[in-house]
Amino acid sequence: MGGDPADRAGLPVSGPAAVNLVERAEPHLPGLVRLRRHLHAVPEVGLRLPRTQAALLDALSGLGLAIRTGSACTSVVAVVEGQLPGETVLLRADMDALPIGEDSGEPFASDNGCMHACGHDLHMAGLVGAARLLTEVRSQLRGRVVLMFQPGEEGHDGAQVMLDEGLLKTTATPPVAAYALHVGPGRAGTMWTRPGAILAGMGTLRITVRGAGGHASAPHDTLDPVPVLAEIVLALQSHVTRRHRVFDPVVLSVTRLQAGDAVNVIPGSATLEASVRALSADAVGQLRTQVQDLASHIARAHGMEAGSVFADHYPVTCNDPAETEFAVRTASRVLGRNAVDPAHPALMGSEDFSKVLARVPGALVFMGTTPPDLDPATAPGVHSPQARFTDRTLPLHAALLAQLAFDRLASGS
Repeated sequence: MGGDPADRAGLPVSGPAAVNLVERAEPHLPGLVRLRRHLHAVPEVGLRLPRTQAALLDALSGLGLAIRTGSACTSVVAVVEGQLPGETVLLRADMDALPIGEDSGEPFASDNGCMHACGHDLHMAGLVGAARLLTEVRSQLRGRVVLMFQPGEEGHDGAQVMLDEGLLKTTATPPVAAYALHVGPGRAGTMWTRPGAILAGMGTLRITVRGAGGHASAPHDTLDPVPVLAEIVLALQSHVTRRHRVFDPVVLSVTRLQAGDAVNVIPGSATLEASVRALSADAVGQLRTQVQDLASHIARAHGMEAGSVFADHYPVTCNDPAETEFAVRTASRVLGRNAVDPAHPALMGSEDFSKVLARVPGALVFMGTTPPDLDPATAPGVHSPQARFTDRTLPLHAALLAQLAFDRLASGS
């Protein structure tokens, strides 16, 4: 786990104090595992997570942090104040679970119909661990570290809620850098990231075909929107593969179809909804225009009308190149050079941490957390009811976040 210590030999230790936080992290493992498993067993969904918030406040108590909670959501913002003058760095962990019934077989599995299937329980425990490490070296810490515990990442735009509540005004000086770590399938203790677009922007598409309903026995007396909608579904798949550059990818998945209420009635309208992901604003703009034309022309060919609504939700998650290079150097110290992939392909998932990175230069990095009894290549992925993550990597998780903040503050602007 974390690479051979020999991999770390010869790497420059950044920061004037040459503090190595990974050596301090291992003793925190038992407490972080207890916290993670408690959070995993009591997951909550959305922007209101009272039990999760209470557990975090208890875990942070006694560290001498300045703490405030949100009003529009149950967020927690804590500040580790160093004893040396300096700037501000932000670290993020998301708090919410998914409305998925758990089928992982873990002894600490949730039984309330929700599940931490995206590893947010590890994110929270890892950031608590980082807080504990940073407080241990407070006398050598330049500036301050803002700890952002965020509800509502899973489609509820919690990052924007926290930004609207003044997240970046928590301290007198705004953050000069922001980092987040996301766990996922992969060899435990490995890390991957990339400069530029690392996650896709996300939007939703809704198309409604309006015809004229009637009796199912007499389709010739109606304008049946159902086969027209089916034609549009197939045309959308061809459109994405034939009108968009393969090097600027778009993923469009039709996930919902709705038409009619009775089996013997041809409905007057039919609707589809789709999830749309893209790695550039240009691709989103092209898709928005062309899809509306596509649906309208297909419907008109059948004597009907189609209306389209395209809603943007999350922008593309873009890593700052300089901050990403710094994160890679730091991770190579903590995990070992052979454990770090600095140029991983972008993923088509989406993140509202993108909204923080749009205002503060920083980086999102990923850490492998597949349990040793599973093959990372075939292990259930995030958002699966069978998803499992090892908590043995929590000391590395905490050390990497803390080292990023400590070294970034030590280096200055």
